[in-house]
Amino acid sequence: MSRAIRTVMGAEPPGGERIDAFLAEHDVPIREGTTTTFLWRGEADRVLLRHWIYGLPSSHRLKRIAGTDLWWVTLEVPERSRIEYKFEVVQDGRRRLRRDRFNPHTARDPFGVNSVLHGVGYQTPQWTRHDPRARPGVIEEMHVPSEAFGEDRRVLVYLPARLRRSRRYPLLLVHDGEDYLRYAELGTVLDNLIDRWEIAPLIAVMTQSPDRLREYAADRRHARFVAEELVPRVADAFPIEEDPAHRGIMGASFGAVAALHAAWSYPGRFDRLLLQSGSFAFSDIGRHRRTRVFDPVAKFVNAFRDAPGRPAERLYVTCGRYESLIYENRSLVPLLTEAGMEVRYREARDGHNWQNWRDRLRSGLSWLFPGPLWMVYE
Repeated sequence: MSRAIRTVMGAEPPGGERIDAFLAEHDVPIREGTTTTFLWRGEADRVLLRHWIYGLPSSHRLKRIAGTDLWWVTLEVPERSRIEYKFEVVQDGRRRLRRDRFNPHTARDPFGVNSVLHGVGYQTPQWTRHDPRARPGVIEEMHVPSEAFGEDRRVLVYLPARLRRSRRYPLLLVHDGEDYLRYAELGTVLDNLIDRWEIAPLIAVMTQSPDRLREYAADRRHARFVAEELVPRVADAFPIEEDPAHRGIMGASFGAVAALHAAWSYPGRFDRLLLQSGSFAFSDIGRHRRTRVFDPVAKFVNAFRDAPGRPAERLYVTCGRYESLIYENRSLVPLLTEAGMEVRYREARDGHNWQNWRDRLRSGLSWLFPGPLWMVYE
């Protein structure tokens, strides 16, 4: 039990006014070193903390302080952790997921909004925030005819500030690019890092599949679209480098699978890969840990592990320690290294989410596409 909870439980009287004063005096969740106390206030039959940390119970039941409507649970949270969570509130047989009303920190993803715990030592990177001094790039829309998919595909193209048609720029293809823009502040990150010369000015092309669990699951149509249709169309429209050393692909989760598969299917086309929390399932992973949508992924990863070849020269691989995919990503690194590729691998005390991927962009992009003021960022 935390010191803060002992204080409020020992108060006389322990009722509403005392709790109001207690909450006004504390930032919630209450951090005391590596101990964190989560609070919920309201009438309920049961309250549970729901989080996304693989390897721990997915829910923790809160206790109610007698005579009050305040509920609490205390957990050990390692330093520099970042945890997304919600409360499951049960009342009159109904279950509802609620954000933490006391916590201003939130994160958005395609499924909604979660509350976020910033453990001791974690800070939102300053370079992910809008800098009014950084010259912004522009984003243009283009449509790419695709024989592979039998339809036009819409993509967004990020052009750096002060683009000059007389020079050539590195190319970065981004799977789930619109989600990276919306949930991982990719546009702001590119503006800041380019303006500070931490990465080279580059052209980023954002794809967004209408059926990602199929098309990103090592689908040959998608690899063909990327290598044979998208890149030539972009090269016709914009001044991009021809050297594969200045061409890269990135993605997270299934997007990382799609990036690796495209580079593996077309060796020598893309020498820079940024793979984040890749869903690299393979046959050694029991089926209880995956659904059937992973079957084509496992088939590809098994083939890749048997004959990795040299899909790229330089790879930056990241994963959260609180993800179920940590084993698959860790096991990929020695395989890539033994095949002669230059690999950097980074872990964070975070889960499978967009802000985890956002927080690794500076170190990954500055190594893959270094600017003149580049240095190693951990």
